[in-house]
Amino acid sequence: MKLISFAVPCYNSAEYMRKCIDSLLVGGESAEIIIVNDGSTDKTAEIADEYQAAYPSIVKVIHKPNGGHGSGVNAGLAAAQGLYFKVVDSDDWVDEEAYRVILDTISRHAEEDNLPDLYISNFVYSRLYDSKFHTSEYTDKLKAGVMCDFSDMKTFRFSRMLLMHSLMYNREMLVASGMVLPEHTFYVDNIYSYMPLPYVEKVFYIDVDFYRYYIGRSDQSVSQNNMFARYEQQIRVMKILTDLYSYDYIKGLSKGLRKYMFHALSVIMTVTIYFICGGKDNVKARKAAYKELWTHIKNRDGKMYRKLKYRSYPLVSVILPWRLRRFVNIKVYNRFRKKLYLG
Repeated sequence: MKLISFAVPCYNSAEYMRKCIDSLLVGGESAEIIIVNDGSTDKTAEIADEYQAAYPSIVKVIHKPNGGHGSGVNAGLAAAQGLYFKVVDSDDWVDEEAYRVILDTISRHAEEDNLPDLYISNFVYSRLYDSKFHTSEYTDKLKAGVMCDFSDMKTFRFSRMLLMHSLMYNREMLVASGMVLPEHTFYVDNIYSYMPLPYVEKVFYIDVDFYRYYIGRSDQSVSQNNMFARYEQQIRVMKILTDLYSYDYIKGLSKGLRKYMFHALSVIMTVTIYFICGGKDNVKARKAAYKELWTHIKNRDGKMYRKLKYRSYPLVSVILPWRLRRFVNIKVYNRFRKKLYLG
């Protein structure tokens, strides 16, 4: 039985994908590694096929036309057969010791017939430019080693969220949630970390530093310049998020889950404003896009509009003039970007 299916979306990943795949192979026959070659033009396809030939019972390869990161996740989930599903980007890797702890935990829960809908673990990023690292953990939010639900989770402050790197969903539950990520769109991890949550009943936090990655490459989607340039991509994601569940629907959820989902929307909306206001180019278009985003939310759900605009974190940005909004957004946002995932 495969305990975990790992989806590894790859686009021109030949330079670094071996480190990622080798780290996942530590799980042996308990793991399923699905390498999704997303229309690469380098030697990604050859490397993927090489691993499949060497480990035919563990590695599965999917070759497909380019559709973006979300498309790769979708393809991996459609092919997955393990109890749990986790996305590992091709330039990242997992820690061997933490990996073994997680596999042992899943095995124990399977034997007890007491499997959670969601496992949460820590992630660590190292900064390329100064070799410093930061660990994002949840010991102040959840009690480790205890089966719980969202009512047991303490309130998240502004700079903290559950991110894709920390999540491993029960595969059947994830499929039942109907999650399909948009293609050719950056920042879909926001959707992945939010959409399935109403389907989660049992949560188990494993306090190990499982997921590892580097930050600081200029081509990364979370580099500041790319974030400013791709503001329209983030707007698209924000619209999808606010369209998923109405204010009334979220209000009807259990208290802990309700608080977290409003928190997540508020933080991502603040990040979206940062994307829009941060760039100095095309100011007229940015202002129009900013206005249109709020109009979209207002037309879809007036209660959600009032909640996000006037009763949560974005309020500070909303009331400021554009130039001051840009200055304050960058200054404030850079203070807590380390605690999110941007380094």
